[in-house]
Amino acid sequence: MKKAWSFWLILFLLGLIMPLAAQEEEEDHEDDMPAIIWDTYVPDLYRPGDRTFNITLGAVIPTIFTGQGMEGNSSNIRLGGMGSLGFNYFLTSNFFVGGELGGMFAATGGGNMLFIIPFGPRIGYQLVLNRFEFPLTLMIGAAPQRYLEKGYFGIIIKPGASAFYRFNADWSFGLNTQWWILPQRPENGKNVTGNFLELSISARYHF
Repeated sequence: MKKAWSFWLILFLLGLIMPLAAQEEEEDHEDDMPAIIWDTYVPDLYRPGDRTFNITLGAVIPTIFTGQGMEGNSSNIRLGGMGSLGFNYFLTSNFFVGGELGGMFAATGGGNMLFIIPFGPRIGYQLVLNRFEFPLTLMIGAAPQRYLEKGYFGIIIKPGASAFYRFNADWSFGLNTQWWILPQRPENGKNVTGNFLELSISARYHF
């Protein structure tokens, strides 16, 4: 009877000591590990198949207009507004392809409105530095234009550079500068090339 009582007493003491020893070992192990800052997010490099959806709003500034009857700068077109939706698909960790659909409006000196709807494919290359992302893009597409009763369907060439901050795994926010090149080659032979500077902000959804 005494041996049985001693046996159960030893088991009881071991049951108390072993969890305490395991807890001390776990605490010692945690002290050796670097601290984890849970509110810090550093994005991994992009992988093939990653996608982003962009929403962009901003202003468009008329700059240089060249061609027949133009003297360099156009004083007839005022500051305008723009918006666009874009999609990117990453082929590698840095290189992506995609498309864009947008719209632009600007008033003229006579109080009329100029409308341009650019759309088309684009390519890009993105550099990543911690939570900052720097995409360089080039879009070459079409740009239907409307002014009063006149319409024109031309092309647009739009190189651009952006800087984004990765807020979390799903969203990033950034600033864009893009240069719009809009050549017109109408049937009357009065060739004109318009240049606009876009300054805009974007929100990107990553999925």
